[in-house]
Amino acid sequence: MPLRSPRSLRRTCASVAAVGVATALAAALLAPSAEAAPLVQRPTAYVDPLIGSADGGNTYPGATAPYGMIGWSPTSTSGDQTNTAAANGYDYNTTRMRGLSLTHVNGAGCAPGAAGDVPIMPFVGDVTSSPSADTKDAVYASGFRHENESATPGRYRVGLDSGASADLAVSPRAGVADFAFPAGKPASLLFRVSNSLNGSEDAHVDIDTVHRKVTGWVLTGAFCGRRANGGTNNRKSYYKLYFSASFDRSFTTHGTWKDGTLSPGSVSGSGGEGYATGADRAGRGSGGWVGFDTSSDNDVRMRLGISYVSLGGAETNLRQEIAPRAGVADVARDTGRAWDRELRAVRIGGGSTAQRTTFYTALYHSLMEPNLISDTDGRYPGMDGAPHRIGRGQRAQYSNFSGWDQYRAQIQLLAVLKPEVAGDFAQSLYNFSRQNDGVWDRWVHISGATHVMTGDPTAATLATFYAMGVRNFDYRGAFDSLVRQATVPRPDGLSDAGCPGQCTGQRPNLAQYLVSHYAPQDVCHCWGGAAETLEDAVADSALAKWAALLGRTREAAEFTARGGWWRNVFNPRATADAGYIQARDADGSWVTPFSAGSDLGFAQGSSATYSWMVPQDVQGLATAMGGRQAAAGRLDGFFHTADGAWSVKGGDALRYDPTNEPGIHAPWLYNALGQPWKTQATVRQILDTVYGTGPAGLPGNDDLGTMSAWYVFSALGLYPQTPGSASLLVGAPLFPKAVVSRAGRGDITLSAPAADASHPYIGGLSVNGRSSDRSWTGARLVTSGGSLSYRLSDRPDTTWATAGDSLPH
Repeated sequence: MPLRSPRSLRRTCASVAAVGVATALAAALLAPSAEAAPLVQRPTAYVDPLIGSADGGNTYPGATAPYGMIGWSPTSTSGDQTNTAAANGYDYNTTRMRGLSLTHVNGAGCAPGAAGDVPIMPFVGDVTSSPSADTKDAVYASGFRHENESATPGRYRVGLDSGASADLAVSPRAGVADFAFPAGKPASLLFRVSNSLNGSEDAHVDIDTVHRKVTGWVLTGAFCGRRANGGTNNRKSYYKLYFSASFDRSFTTHGTWKDGTLSPGSVSGSGGEGYATGADRAGRGSGGWVGFDTSSDNDVRMRLGISYVSLGGAETNLRQEIAPRAGVADVARDTGRAWDRELRAVRIGGGSTAQRTTFYTALYHSLMEPNLISDTDGRYPGMDGAPHRIGRGQRAQYSNFSGWDQYRAQIQLLAVLKPEVAGDFAQSLYNFSRQNDGVWDRWVHISGATHVMTGDPTAATLATFYAMGVRNFDYRGAFDSLVRQATVPRPDGLSDAGCPGQCTGQRPNLAQYLVSHYAPQDVCHCWGGAAETLEDAVADSALAKWAALLGRTREAAEFTARGGWWRNVFNPRATADAGYIQARDADGSWVTPFSAGSDLGFAQGSSATYSWMVPQDVQGLATAMGGRQAAAGRLDGFFHTADGAWSVKGGDALRYDPTNEPGIHAPWLYNALGQPWKTQATVRQILDTVYGTGPAGLPGNDDLGTMSAWYVFSALGLYPQTPGSASLLVGAPLFPKAVVSRAGRGDITLSAPAADASHPYIGGLSVNGRSSDRSWTGARLVTSGGSLSYRLSDRPDTTWATAGDSLPH
């Protein structure tokens, strides 16, 4: 869900292009042969959490565990305490911080994004004024240098210019920190309980000097609450985070503050900041501090647990997950091993160090989500505001679902690699819907329905999970509920609350949609009628496939027909030269003026991009465009300028944009158009020039692992064909060897001995030992495993997988 400026985009493209060229050269010079390339055994050695932390990638470098509840990472500042220097609290180019916050979401696009709860700041000096009154972060913040910063999976370390330092390590729901201060100087830890990224409604802190504890909570939410296009709809609270921190030594000073008032010696304080920004919020908020004597001992150890249910839950989580005497190194070692277990789901062999780093960091970012919100005892906050407990057979309640983004790549990767997690996630979303009057929200944060973006991505997500063999959720109940959402109009579907960016209706103006067979622009109550139609058609097609697998023939037929309603917004005479997807009003007229580069009727994209967003019916789209040959010619123009040069870095509304989701599947469409060698060339160009190492190594917002999942799939030479299906499209692998391992399922082995920078084309393929002339695989590869052996070439093979009867269908 990217929100970025053209200037930022150009800067991103320039820096990433340089990295990509270097990466391609390194691959050519350094990649060993397949026979000499052992499979990676310790993937964490190649993970760099700082990749994507600059130029709008919005990743965070802090300590987190796989699917972790806690993500302990800096909150940066550029001189405004009511705002951050980045959407997710950290930007590599902003080297001043006001705290180390306990929760983050990877790559969210709103600025500021989500969470960033309870920044804890090691401060050198006397606390003589309210930190909330330090509105420009001039006093109670500190600069740092990147040479004094390091990040590895599960651990984050930073030395501040003030002389203080922090070393953090986490388990899924708890953490340990070692803070060091300059000897003989005043030393304190500030708990900024109200200062979440978006602000807060209320917050509270208690200081227990006898038991050396600091506890508290923050009531917050407001994801995307500052957006101009509907953000006021989300300026509300929907979760409370509790924390409990204990220390290895006594406090020498302590106190609290509220707004501009400092209360030395106080042991309790409260107060929120609100959800405004700038002068409307400046100076508000609450927190507490504890001080330490550094004359003989300048080190402080803190153990901390968090919970979305209760203070008791936070303390139990800490006791259950971290041993009483465990230090930072112990916790970091255990979580590093946990990350290695997760990342060994894909073991690659060969490639350069840079390519392995890009790959395993992308896999790391892909498996940061979904995030735990249930405690070790199974309790979690429901979408109805009440506590709940996970049911029998469910191992955990997960949240943070960026549906509009994730349904295109990240959820498929999760289903392939971690089907049990995918099933628990599916059940989690179903639980939320039942607590939300049957409504499946398209962007769920913690226990809040935020309504962000458009379409019905949950239908596409759960249908894909089922198709890929995920069964550990109530799939019949979930299917029936999603069918109701797609067929029974609700009053909120006629509301413009939150529109266009956060429209309340999840199937907006469904009654009219069922009559018109498209979402009319003038009465759709949505973010672009053309985009809404395409999104709903993808979702309905996925429901049709799910229905067929369940033996529900009536629903299968109904939703198959609805999956074709994209045709009702394809105007064959949109321009003098070509047909395009175009918005329509309720009377059937086309919305004008029309331009292929315009976003009128669309959500974060142009007609030129959205006109390819029909993955469920590529053959039908090709027919509408004049046939496969004509469609392939148009696709050539989507990836190249008029003089034939590549245009795959974004910034041109008429061409491919790798920074946003509606068109990220487009490079793979050539397979269905009978020209798979162009998919191979285009994907390799993007892998080599758009992605890379370093802070600017992602093309745009990671969007909860979506952009990273695109890279993982594409580097393996595979990509999901369409939501609701387990079929994968086939491209040329980046690595000579790869093994995908899944508990309880057969391995997927990929062998491409000639894989290197000079062999981006497929000259032949064997599937399970048999020669194949298809550029796609059946469902069994995902559900049961199998082997793919590639013969790669340095030049395109324009005959392989081109016959009409062997194209993806």
